[in-house]
Amino acid sequence: MENINTSANIEHSVEQDKIDFDCTDYYINRELSWLAFNRRVLEEAMDPDNPILERLKFLSITSSNLDEFFMVRVASIKDQEKHGDYAPENKAGMTPRQQLEAISDEAHQLVASQYEILHNSIIPLLFEQGISFLKPKQLTAEQEKFVHAYFYDRIYPVLTPMAVDASRPFPLLLNKSVNLAVMLETEKDGKSKLLFGVVQVPSVLPRFIKLPCQEDKSQFILLEDIICHYVDFLFKGNRILSVQPFRITRNADMTLDEEGAEDLLKEIQKELKKRKWGSAVRLEITREMDEYVKGILQESLEIESSDIYQVDGPLDLTFAMKFYSLPGYNHLRYQELPPQPPADFIGENNIFEAIATKDILVHHPYESFDPVVHFVKQAAEDPNVLAIKQTLYRVSGDSPIVNSLAKAAENGKQVTVLVELKARFDEENNIVWAKKLEKAGCHVIYGLVGLKTHCKITLVVRQEGQKLVRYVHLGTGNYNDSTARLYTDLGMFTCNEMFGIDASYIFNHLSGYSKTPKWKKIEAAPTGLRNKFLQLIEHEIANSTPENPGQIIIKMNSITDKKLIKALYKASAAGVQIDMIVRGICCLRPGIPGVSENIRVRSIVDRFLEHSRIFYFRNGGQPQIFLSSADWMTRNMERRVEILFPVEANHLKKRVREILRIYLSDNVKARQLNPDGTYTRVEKKEGEKTVHSQTYFHALAVKHTKKIRQTPYMKQLKPKTHAEE
Repeated sequence: MENINTSANIEHSVEQDKIDFDCTDYYINRELSWLAFNRRVLEEAMDPDNPILERLKFLSITSSNLDEFFMVRVASIKDQEKHGDYAPENKAGMTPRQQLEAISDEAHQLVASQYEILHNSIIPLLFEQGISFLKPKQLTAEQEKFVHAYFYDRIYPVLTPMAVDASRPFPLLLNKSVNLAVMLETEKDGKSKLLFGVVQVPSVLPRFIKLPCQEDKSQFILLEDIICHYVDFLFKGNRILSVQPFRITRNADMTLDEEGAEDLLKEIQKELKKRKWGSAVRLEITREMDEYVKGILQESLEIESSDIYQVDGPLDLTFAMKFYSLPGYNHLRYQELPPQPPADFIGENNIFEAIATKDILVHHPYESFDPVVHFVKQAAEDPNVLAIKQTLYRVSGDSPIVNSLAKAAENGKQVTVLVELKARFDEENNIVWAKKLEKAGCHVIYGLVGLKTHCKITLVVRQEGQKLVRYVHLGTGNYNDSTARLYTDLGMFTCNEMFGIDASYIFNHLSGYSKTPKWKKIEAAPTGLRNKFLQLIEHEIANSTPENPGQIIIKMNSITDKKLIKALYKASAAGVQIDMIVRGICCLRPGIPGVSENIRVRSIVDRFLEHSRIFYFRNGGQPQIFLSSADWMTRNMERRVEILFPVEANHLKKRVREILRIYLSDNVKARQLNPDGTYTRVEKKEGEKTVHSQTYFHALAVKHTKKIRQTPYMKQLKPKTHAEE
C-alpha cells in the first residue's frame, strides 16, 4: 500500500538458508500470548478515559475470558499431562508442565490486578456516582427488614443445604457456580463435633439485589451475602463457625468421536451434559477463607495448590455485565454510535437490483447489519427466488435470519442450511435452531465429520427472465444480528457469476460427496487455504527489491500457525515490509534482527471487538486484497471449513485500503508488540493528529449517509433508537 508509512528501515535480504526459522526463541507461547491479550482487555478497565460502567464491563469481560480459558485451554494442557504427553509444543518448545506453571504465575498476577482495579478505582468511582454495594452489617433498619423479607420469600425456598460426611460425600457442584462452604459445631453426648456443609448460591436468582435507599443513591447487596447472613436458618440446631464462598471451574472441552458416532446430533447432546461435571481445573476462594476449609475443598476437588485463586472481593466478576446495563445511567456508558444505513443501499427498493448494479461492501457495526437480514428476508418473500443456501455458525437468541429461512421453506423454496453444531458454547442454541429449521421444511446439514464449518456465506438463486442469477453474500463475521452491533466485520454482496459458481461448489461439497472443485475466485480450508497464503507470500518475496520492497498488511484475530509464521519470517528476511493488526493471540515475535525486524505487530482493543480478517499484498504495484472467515491458526487451516475471497472492484479495494491505513494510524487504542512479548501503547507523536479508528469509522459512515437523500428503503434500514430496543 503505497500511501501507508512504515517505521522500520528497509534492510537488504539475507541468506535465508543460514537462518534457523524453527528456533523456539523466535516464537511466543500461545497460552501466554492469550493471557497478554486478556491483560490488554483489563487495561481498558484501568483507562480513565473510559466511562466508569464501561470500565466495569471490561473487568467483567476479563473474568469471562478467564473462565473459558481455564475450561478449554488449561483443561486441555492438564489432559495432555494426565495422559503422559510430556512432549514440548512445537513452536515455543514448552512442555505441558512448563506451560501450566507459566500460566499459573501470569494468571495469578492478572487476577490480583483485577481486584486491585476493582477496589482502588471502580468501587470509589461508582460511590461518587451514588452507586454502592453494602454488606449486611451496613444495612439500615429499613434495608434489614427488606432483606429479611426477601430472603424468606424469594431465596430460602430455593436453597438446599448439603451436609458432607461419611454417608454423604462431597457434592458434585455445577461448573462456574458460586457456593458457600459452611463450618458448623454440634453437641452430641456432651461433646463438640465439627461438621461441614455446602450451600449452592442459586444461579436462577439475581446475583445482586437493589435495596431501598435515598432517591439520589443506588445501593445493592450480593445474593451470597444475604445467604451468608441467614445461613443459620439452613442448619438449625448447630452453631455456625464460618461461611465462606468458593467457586469451581471445570473442564468443559468436548471430546467427540465423530468417526464412530452414528448420530452427531445425539453425540453432541450427550457430551453437553458431561460439560457441567468435568474435572475441576480451578478453585476460586476469598482471602478470608481459613486453611482448614481450604484444605477440605482442595482434597475433595483433587486440585493443585497452584490452581487455587484467593481473591479480595466477590467471586465471579462476570455478574458485572448485567450490572453494566442498569437503567438510568447512560451518562456512565459510552455515547451511542448507532449503525448507519450503508450508503450503497440507500434509494434501492429492491436489494437484488442494488447488488446487480455493483459489488457492495458493508462495514459493521458502523454500517447496519440490516441489509444482510433483508437479503434473506426478501429472498424468502420474493416469488422469483428458487433457492436459499446458508451457513450458520453462531446466531442470536431470536434470529430474524433463521425466522426468514423457515418462512422461505414454508413458501416452497429450496432451503439448505448448514448449522454448525460444534460452535463452542453455542451448541445448545444451534441445536434448537436446527430442529426449528427442519420442522419448517429446510434441508439442515450438521457439518462435516472432523471439521467445523466456520465460513460465512449465503447463496440466493433467483429466476430473472430466461436465466438463473446467483446472488452471494460473503463475510468475515457470523450471521448474528446481536453481535453485529458489537463486532467489527466486513461483508460483501455480489452477483458476479464466478462467485456464484464457487458458492454452489461450496454447498455441494458440504451437502454431498463432491470432491474439492477447482475454484474460480475463492480458496477454501482445509484443502488449499494455507497453500494459497504461502503462494501469496512467496510471490511478494519474488517481487521485492531493496529499491522497491514488497509489502504485506494483515488484520486478523490470532496467528498461531507455524508454517505461516515461518513464511512471514522469510519474507521479512528478504526485505518485505509487513504490518500486522492482531487483536488476540500472536505467536510471531517481531523485531528479531535478521529474522523479523521488518515486521510490526499492533493490537487494537476498544469498545467494539475487532473481528474482521483482511489481507493486503502489494503485488509489484498491482495490489491484491482479500477478506476471510479464517484466522492464521492451525485449526483454521486444517480442521475447519473456511473461505478466502478477493475484493476485486476498484472502488471497494480503495475503501479497504483506507480501512487498513486508519488502523495503522490509530494512536488512541493501539498497542505495539515488543520482541519480548509485552505490549506498549502507541503514543501520539508531536504534531500528529489524534486517530481513534473506531470513532473515525463511525463518523465516516455518518458522513456518507448524510450525503445521500433518504428514501423508503433507507427508512427500512433506519437503526433502532435506544428506546425501541
